[in-house]
Amino acid sequence: MVLRKSADRRKAEIVTTMLRLADELGPDRLTTSAVAKAVGLTQPGIFRHFPTKQDLWRAVATHIAALMNDAWAAVLEQKLDPQARIEALILGQLRQIAKNPAIPAILNSRELQTENAPLRAQFITLLTRFQTLLIDALSEGAARGVFRTDLAPKEAAILLISLVQGLAIRWSLGQRAFSLEAEGGRIMACQIALLKVPPHIKEIR
Repeated sequence: MVLRKSADRRKAEIVTTMLRLADELGPDRLTTSAVAKAVGLTQPGIFRHFPTKQDLWRAVATHIAALMNDAWAAVLEQKLDPQARIEALILGQLRQIAKNPAIPAILNSRELQTENAPLRAQFITLLTRFQTLLIDALSEGAARGVFRTDLAPKEAAILLISLVQGLAIRWSLGQRAFSLEAEGGRIMACQIALLKVPPHIKEIR
């Protein structure tokens, strides 16, 4: 006797398959027929769970957001000092990208962004959340005398986010020939060193 999967399980399977195929085929080339074939359904079967392709992509975005938010929450629960918190947030982001290599391509897909305004809004909200977490840690570090005060926390956060984005692109173009997390840790150490107050200088407050 073959047991039918529940609607929630089937939806989760479709979303994770979509994420995997977006990596293999590219998000802009991915079709619902390819997804249907991979999960053993017909196209109408896919649309019974997700009425439109845009709805399916929004479900993928929600899945990505859940992965990121869970990773960030795990870092915040550790009550780390500002520098360690930044390092954990950045490395956690790189770890999620390594586990789900389609994420950068989906986030940067012009076709998806222009055709699906709610999807774009989801990703903007996600990026804003990450930036806010970094700004909070940088501001706290500056208040403690760890980070420079002549560089605005918002600008420093953008530099760190750019590190993640640039490294992810280089990793993808380089056929993932290096460890994203290890390379990210090495480069991040250089970046953070530039943000810190030099040990021989005591800032006047």
